[in-house]
Amino acid sequence: MHPGASPEIEELLDHACWQLVRSVPVGRLAVVVDGDPEIFPVNHLVDHAAIVMRTAAGTKLSAADGHRVAYEVDGVDTVTGRAWSVVLKGRAKRMSALYDVVESFQMPLGAWQPGAKPIFVRIEVDAISGRRFAPITSLG
Repeated sequence: MHPGASPEIEELLDHACWQLVRSVPVGRLAVVVDGDPEIFPVNHLVDHAAIVMRTAAGTKLSAADGHRVAYEVDGVDTVTGRAWSVVLKGRAKRMSALYDVVESFQMPLGAWQPGAKPIFVRIEVDAISGRRFAPITSLG
């Protein structure tokens, strides 16, 4: 436990963080657009130690492609009532190399929102952290 950390907060190991990220289909992509932070809900899949998502040309793609981003997922364990949150950081990159594009055709990742989402983006994660905790108030 980190100095000053609450005993009610459990810091998660990397493998537990990845397991939780794999358990939910949706997260939030955090990018900087014109100097301001923006957050976009997106669906994802985990491919080795990377997050893959689909998008179209536009603000989200131009703010993410080639830049450092953060990605966050969270949830609540319905059995224990404990909440969890995982934050991943890394560089996002459009999958444009031929082998990446061919591989993307085999990924079971559909578009979450209406409209064509022909561009696959991979976040090569270089930092991951997570916590599990008991919420102070009931969510339901």
